[in-house]
Amino acid sequence: MKILLLGKNGQVGWELQRSLEPLGQLIALDRQSVDGLCGDLSDLAAVRSTIQRVRPDVIVNAAAYTAVDRAESETELAFAVNAEAIQVLADEAAVLNAWLIHYSTDYVFSGAGSVPWLETDAVGPVNQYGASKLAGEQAIAASGCKHLIFRTSWVYGARGNNFAKTMLRLAKDRDTLNVIADQIGAPTGADLIADVTVLAVRQALQQPELSGVYHLAANGEVSWHAYATHVIAFAQENGEQLAVTAINPIDTIAYPTPAQRPLNSRLNTQKLRDNFYLHLPDWRSGVNRMLREVLNK
Repeated sequence: MKILLLGKNGQVGWELQRSLEPLGQLIALDRQSVDGLCGDLSDLAAVRSTIQRVRPDVIVNAAAYTAVDRAESETELAFAVNAEAIQVLADEAAVLNAWLIHYSTDYVFSGAGSVPWLETDAVGPVNQYGASKLAGEQAIAASGCKHLIFRTSWVYGARGNNFAKTMLRLAKDRDTLNVIADQIGAPTGADLIADVTVLAVRQALQQPELSGVYHLAANGEVSWHAYATHVIAFAQENGEQLAVTAINPIDTIAYPTPAQRPLNSRLNTQKLRDNFYLHLPDWRSGVNRMLREVLNK
């Protein structure tokens, strides 16, 4: 089996390089062209040509435009990468009868209420990033290709920047931190996403009827403020010397950003767990593991 991975150097893509390797021949690309193959989603012609040359059995797309605030002013680029390029991937997958694995976001929803979102709930993005990701989902569905779309939220990895690392860095120099307390979600590790992807792909290859949209997030829920509090406490318990003495909760309205953020990022993962017979660990499990790796460096 031949697998084409796009976005190999992102948080999820980096972990997918590890998890996908045992499934078959893996061709992993980033935005740089290698041997005439290109994974730059802003170059539609090059991406189409790459798929036609490789002729993969499975396309795994971990590449995306993810600058949420900049998407408000770079809307055309956000839609080119998150929607138009996804149309190309889906159309080519349909021609090849290949599977397309794609990652989306809770930002396709409005963020209203406090009930975890179901895959069947009405969408209603509140920013351009969410709108562009929704357009990508819709392009996949319209193409008729076999697909797994994983909507996830609050993704982090030990590699690269993440919220926990930012909190630890700030806590070394500041005695007070102000952190948003009215946005709720579940921090979800890139390693968990990659491992679930492989388990799901294995089953989907045998059961094409599993094609569809799934919510993938760690178990439990937390606010950014409580998340930060957990990170700081864990670091201090493990001998980290930090200057911070207070972590103050603030509302989203007190921290204005160009793009509106959804308050409710909870995702109901029952469909994923039932269809693929999976157990999703509590968010603290993955965060603690990541923190041990970060603190030991």
